[in-house]
Amino acid sequence: MTEWHSYEPAQGHGLRHDPLNAIVAPRPIGWISTVSAQGVRNLAPYSFFNLFAYRPAIVGFCSAGAKDSLANAQATGEFVWNLATRDLAEAMNATSAAVPADRDEFALAGLDTLPSTRVAPPRVAASPVQFECQVTQVLRLEGKDGAAIDYWMVFGEAVAVHIDRAMLEDGIYQTARARPITRGGGPADYFEIGEDALFRMRRPD
Repeated sequence: MTEWHSYEPAQGHGLRHDPLNAIVAPRPIGWISTVSAQGVRNLAPYSFFNLFAYRPAIVGFCSAGAKDSLANAQATGEFVWNLATRDLAEAMNATSAAVPADRDEFALAGLDTLPSTRVAPPRVAASPVQFECQVTQVLRLEGKDGAAIDYWMVFGEAVAVHIDRAMLEDGIYQTARARPITRGGGPADYFEIGEDALFRMRRPD
């Protein structure tokens, strides 16, 4: 017989650590670069991130609180998503530090940049994939009672995509080759996606 730990989130989970972000995991990392209206570069990781549509290509990240990435995306209408990989994990983590808005996280993490072609925010040079995005929507999330909560969803259309050709084989992007990392649960868990995790399954006709 299964023994269930059941709870109502509004009443608390009763565990040492909130299990939600460990259950919905691993989660892709939105490593988002922006530029403020004053020209200050910003780079920060978001574990509430994903791809939401193919055509047009829509990606989105959710800011818990009114953080610099949100403010910059609202002010300029632009952001860049950079793929976080195992080789870049420590640098990505360094950019999660809470620092003043006038601090450049690229410099803080010792990261080189590449210029974007369609938007102002720079790309992480060592990242094997980047999406240049123009903001399409910014939505403040609401609870079931309709009250606004302190989370903002930023959606953007990818207007330029850059892929290291070494990640391609016969015209197909090789997901595990870049060694992407994803966010797990708990205060410090991450996962690397490797070839040993691959299995294939075709959709039914």
